[in-house]
This record gives sequence, structure tokens and C-alpha cells, in this order.
Amino acid sequence: MESPCKILVIEDEELIRKVLEFRLKKEGYEVYLAKDGGEALELIPQHRFELILVDVMLPYVGGLEITHKIKSDPLTKDTSVIVLSANGLENVILEAFALGADDFIAKPFNLPELIVRIKKHIKQKTV
Repeated sequence: MESPCKILVIEDEELIRKVLEFRLKKEGYEVYLAKDGGEALELIPQHRFELILVDVMLPYVGGLEITHKIKSDPLTKDTSVIVLSANGLENVILEAFALGADDFIAKPFNLPELIVRIKKHIKQKTV
């Protein structure tokens, strides 16, 4: 039996974290949670995540810095990163992509759309 894909959700808002955890587990994913950038940077080297959802505005270490660290590390550079942000300004979006983000979704996000995008990114990795 194939093990479920591991997804890390890095989000400081507890309600969003819990909603994403519930929905992703319902889809069959193994979900890990981090409430700030520091927790995320501890979890990332301990697990082989297929996909990471990261909020831009986080305590301690911001989401764009985390994205850069993930994409510049040879061990994690192939991990899909979807950046979430309430700040949908063009410069934030462009910076996220310049740092290696695979996708960008503005908050408030449409949960069914987010799930479809997650599935798309994970499927692309298995093809």
C-alpha cells in the first residue's frame, strides 16, 4: 500500500490551520502543521514533504524567506510550494514566484479550488 502524501501547512491563524488540516486529511493526505516560521524550519528537514502551503505573513520567519530556503536547498528544492497571502499585491506575487513558489493563492481562498490545485501539483510530481 502506498503511503499518503505528506503536506506541511504553515499558517499562523489557527482557524485556517484547522480547516486546512481537516479538509486535507479528508482527502487522504498526511498533514503536518506549523504555526510560525520557526516551527516550519524545524519540521522541514525531519520529513520529506510532497507539498508545503505557506502563508506570507508569519511570526519569526516569513513565508517568502521559507520559500527561498526550501527552493535553494538541494534536498528540498523539488518540494512543491504554494504561497498563501492576504496581500495579493503584484510585487508580493512576483517575489514569491521569483523565489521559487510553484503557485500563489490570495486569501480569502476558495477551499475547493485550493484542493484542486494541491492535487494538480502532487499529480505533476508523480508523472
